[in-house]
Amino acid sequence: MLGRDFIGIEREEAYRKAATERLARTRKFDASALEITGSKRAEPRVPFGQVVERGMLRPGEELFSIGNRYKAKVRADGTLIGNDVKGSIHQVGAHYEGAPSCNGWTYWHFKRDGKMIPIDILRQQIRAEMDADQGRPH
Repeated sequence: MLGRDFIGIEREEAYRKAATERLARTRKFDASALEITGSKRAEPRVPFGQVVERGMLRPGEELFSIGNRYKAKVRADGTLIGNDVKGSIHQVGAHYEGAPSCNGWTYWHFKRDGKMIPIDILRQQIRAEMDADQGRPH
């Protein structure tokens, strides 16, 4: 039913016959229903510093939290600095929210042409380039 291969072993003829009949009645799912979506954690890690190194964001550029409640400046080493805190995109977001943790990739946004854009777009762009690089012959 789930498209899996298997080997069955049974000594008793009656059980073998019952199993064979049961398997013959099994309807397989459509192949598209059996596709598995990969998790975000399985994707390659992209350090925020790589975004800065590539010039996608510049040192001194401001990032804004969801709803513009907080802002922090990008530093050359790939960390952020706010009014009373400095650290990674995750640490600074967690500090502002008073939370034990924060996904800085979805928390922080930058402005382009008056629009707020999540920094995760930049990470996705780097990942797409990494995928394209892996597809090329070396």
